[in-house]
Amino acid sequence: MAIPHRLPRRTTLLAGLATATASVVVLAGCSSGGGGGGDDSGADGDVTIEFAQWWEPELPDGSFRALMDQFEEANPGITVDLVSGPYAATKEQLFAGAASGTMPDVVGLDGAWVNDFAKQGVITDLTALMSETGYDDSELASQIQVDGSTYMIPVVNFVYPMFTNDAILAEAGVDAPPATRSEFAEAAEAITALGDDVSGWALPLSLEAPNGVQNDVMSWVWASGGSMLADGQPDLTNEAVTSASEYIADLWDAGVIAPGSFTMKEQDKVEEFTNERVGMMIDTLSHINLIRESNPDLEFSISPIPAEDGYDGERGIPYASWGIGVAENSENKEAAFTLVEFLMSADVNSELSTIANAFPGNTESVPDFVNDDELFATAFEIYQAGYPANEFTGLPVAEELMRLFGEQFQAALDGQQTIPDALEKAQAAWESEF
Repeated sequence: MAIPHRLPRRTTLLAGLATATASVVVLAGCSSGGGGGGDDSGADGDVTIEFAQWWEPELPDGSFRALMDQFEEANPGITVDLVSGPYAATKEQLFAGAASGTMPDVVGLDGAWVNDFAKQGVITDLTALMSETGYDDSELASQIQVDGSTYMIPVVNFVYPMFTNDAILAEAGVDAPPATRSEFAEAAEAITALGDDVSGWALPLSLEAPNGVQNDVMSWVWASGGSMLADGQPDLTNEAVTSASEYIADLWDAGVIAPGSFTMKEQDKVEEFTNERVGMMIDTLSHINLIRESNPDLEFSISPIPAEDGYDGERGIPYASWGIGVAENSENKEAAFTLVEFLMSADVNSELSTIANAFPGNTESVPDFVNDDELFATAFEIYQAGYPANEFTGLPVAEELMRLFGEQFQAALDGQQTIPDALEKAQAAWESEF
């Protein structure tokens, strides 16, 4: 298979949804001087920059700190204070820091937050910062922009394919991962018929963490080349969204979806799959090692999200990014961007994408796993065959849009309204946010 010497340049990528099961680390300012707007410069001119992210808990123990040690060795006078915690805790702290003007110097970003943070003026215009520092951005695979300016650079990127439990599918008489919606429905029914509290598919629809709307609902739209937007505006009542929504409702009515969807979050979905209580799920590549470590005996495959029967066009592939930005309140922006440059350099980005099991954000970087791991080789083939798709990235109040859709979709699944009524109400709610 081809080696990814260059990934396609994109301007919209999926918001990073990777979560972690590691214990919460309090994300308060903890460096000498603190990144939250304080002066980190010592008497000798040394600076300490805080870097808040959810990445370290999801990487092999010590590996991310080792990269920071490399950075500090190459940049005497700059110390990196990692402020690490699960995705949800990082998000909570960054939004609190945005409100109080005390964000850490360097921040891990989810694409769904970028529009809000940019409009609030709490993250730095990286286009201007790159110009000031003379940075050549020609090797960046993508940049996330608001009003023509870059505010987030995707450091590494993950596809969200379908995960299938090989043993469960075989027991249910399913020979291969389903490729079409009808095949998926048949497989889900066969798995559920096995009993023993095993369900065909896990569908997280928590309103507290509503990214299931993005990853597990709209992904069916994109997998068949559809869109939830028209000319950048909401278009939820179109045929593509209606078809996918009604398809999921049919799965719900057939009883093949794992119980507890209305409160299920992404980490719950992963646990259900890892513990072999569901046969199929849509998930990020970043969880492959977590699944392997939690259940070494579990044999599973990845494949494209099934498309509509008869669809033979290019498939949209849900995509996640670990994005990076610089806080506007940082008094050490040049040092902060030096860290960004380091992480985006070809060799370092290759190393980080390899340990993260992700595609690199630098077009010249090549992750080792492309040749070393069959699952990730398959993921790259899926990536090559389609196009990265997530229309929530860069939208205003993206997470609130997911929640508004989820409220109406839950009511439809619960029998309180029809799918067309749910989509009309969600459309009206979205229009008021644009």
